[in-house]
Amino acid sequence: QVQLVESGGGSVQAGGSLRLSCQASAYSHSKHCLAWFRQAPGKEREGVATFDAGDYTTFADSVKGRFIISRDNIKDILYLQMHSLKPEDTAMYYCAAGLRVLGVCPTIATMTGSDDYNYWGQGTQVTVSS
Repeated sequence: QVQLVESGGGSVQAGGSLRLSCQASAYSHSKHCLAWFRQAPGKEREGVATFDAGDYTTFADSVKGRFIISRDNIKDILYLQMHSLKPEDTAMYYCAAGLRVLGVCPTIATMTGSDDYNYWGQGTQVTVSS
């Protein structure tokens, strides 16, 4: 069973940067898809970025150009590098893994939501002050 542990959250002023990490265990690149989600108080959990083979990445429009998702294949760590942070980025951030369906991973555009992913980390809080 895939296990995910996030770290790297914290408090930062608007315009600052943070890098989130997600240590994955029992993860198989050929079987699983990876993504970052976030959930702000009173809002639904939303997909932020996805990562697939060949470093194929997709991003929500709200973070495009500011966030980068990447993976260290040797250490099995998924990263979310966040730049130019805004107060509206304040949320609990979750790393997620899901099974490929017919060999395909969802993108931000094609995902139906958090139901596409079977495994979740405990979350790490990001707070951006103005």
